[in-house]
Amino acid sequence: MIEEMSEALRVWIDQDLCTGDGLCVQYAPEVFEFDIDGLAYVKNDAGELLAASRAAADVPERLRLDVIDSAKECPGDCIHVVRASDQVEVAGPEAV
Repeated sequence: MIEEMSEALRVWIDQDLCTGDGLCVQYAPEVFEFDIDGLAYVKNDAGELLAASRAAADVPERLRLDVIDSAKECPGDCIHVVRASDQVEVAGPEAV
């Protein structure tokens, strides 16, 4: 886990699986936000909602653990956290 947190990460949400539960928004409101459709999306570094399906955003270093935790706790199992360097999933439904 420590190794995963020291590397740059990106995150995206599969809106087809999002339950709108909101745990991700509670864990990391600077990274996740609900859109008018009631589904969660990621935000870019400027805090702008990336409302395109499966849009990916960089994870701020100080929020890496919160984003990983949100992926692990997500009831919809729809949050994908990948290493920026090679796109290997470190948290989420396809994590190795």
